[in-house]
Amino acid sequence: MIDRRHFLGSGGLALVGLASGGIAAPRRRTRPKAVIAPQEPLIGDLQRRTFQYFWDTTDAATGLAPDRWPTPSFASIAATGFALTAYPIGVVNGWITRDQARARTLATLRFFANAPQGPAPSGTAGHKGFFYHFLDMQSGTRFRQTELSTIDTALLLGGVLFAQSWFDSDHPGEAQIRALAEQIYAAVDWTWFTPRAPFVSMGWHPERGYIPSDWNIYNESLMMYLLALGSPTHPLPADTWNAWTERFAPSWSDRWGEPHLAFPPMFGHQYSQTWVDFRGIRDRFIATKGIDYFENSRRATYGQRAYAIANPGKFAGYGADCWGLTACDGPGDFKLTVDDVPRSFFSYSARGPDDRDDGTIAPTAALGSIAFAPEIVLPAAGALHERYGRGIYQRYGFIDSFNPTLTTARQDMRHGHVDPGIGWVDRDYIGIDQGPIVAMIENRRTGLIWRTMHRNPHLRRGLQRAGFTGGWLA
Repeated sequence: MIDRRHFLGSGGLALVGLASGGIAAPRRRTRPKAVIAPQEPLIGDLQRRTFQYFWDTTDAATGLAPDRWPTPSFASIAATGFALTAYPIGVVNGWITRDQARARTLATLRFFANAPQGPAPSGTAGHKGFFYHFLDMQSGTRFRQTELSTIDTALLLGGVLFAQSWFDSDHPGEAQIRALAEQIYAAVDWTWFTPRAPFVSMGWHPERGYIPSDWNIYNESLMMYLLALGSPTHPLPADTWNAWTERFAPSWSDRWGEPHLAFPPMFGHQYSQTWVDFRGIRDRFIATKGIDYFENSRRATYGQRAYAIANPGKFAGYGADCWGLTACDGPGDFKLTVDDVPRSFFSYSARGPDDRDDGTIAPTAALGSIAFAPEIVLPAAGALHERYGRGIYQRYGFIDSFNPTLTTARQDMRHGHVDPGIGWVDRDYIGIDQGPIVAMIENRRTGLIWRTMHRNPHLRRGLQRAGFTGGWLA
């Protein structure tokens, strides 16, 4: 299991970094619908607050979004991709004007288009069109020894290409947005990042070269490979997709419900589908399973809930309306006996069913899946707010994470504090966890991001080269 932040450099920071065209519609089991109306006002308020996180914390001059807030931090290029995606959501909901969104988006794209590139270990923001995972908020260049990140560049590009397709008027600023987006995307040399072809390496350091791990199993990299295939300048070979998906079979599991491609932390099922509408379109692999990748994520969402109901670790709070494991903050790295049970706790880590579960619940795990399974996510949102909202629902919505099992304060806690009556509560919001919340609420509400990306020629090209057919692609 590879942590989202495993490759962050040293220096005292956390290291644990409608079917058509002849294709049958995916089969979905009929489920009783929950009464969801009471949660809708909460979801509206949550989306507004989460949007405001990006609008308030992103640097207006560069467009760089901080990795976290309020703890001072470096910028996250992936969080910046989510920020770019949030701005049009703010426009369509009336929270900002189109002029405001255009200005912020232009500032962001100008920064990345003009950011220094090259192989030097410092003083640059990226190399070969890719960008470093984290950038210094002041200088805009590589933060310490963080890696040149393929997946985080892809998440940034998701926001860049969404902006390219959404800002479609004749306004000179919007024409410039489209041109800058094209420039940024075209500069990425995907072929350079395949030292063990056909797979893309997870990262590169100027000090020691490529990271010895590739994107070679089912995970959050669906969109990354689609963008690599769709490149107008440096595309990967078309057979890359099938070579990759041929390795998916070991991930097929019915451990926690209906069979699906399993990936323990929920972000692996959410990130790509923020921008890619997989409903009704299928590649060769998923067609053999009789479903699509959207349905796969719906099943994974139900699997997380099933795991919480079973609660094999006997953690406090887990249940049908309180669930959600993903990469998130945790209290710290220590062992502690709680109610006569020895427990291991972790700081920032990727958590999932049967994988580094320490009782830490991340609201984004459920809420970022609202478009997949609203009938179970909406009651969860209501329950989290009702039971724990006093401590975990704040200025920008739900804080990153909390842990009802840990009720004793410790001096070696790395994050957060213990709130009497709730347990451990994080102090921060994290950009890559806020992003799926604001975006997937909108996809569920209007389909805005998905519909916009239907028009993006690069994504369409990538999907077609990967062998996807049916649905909106037909």
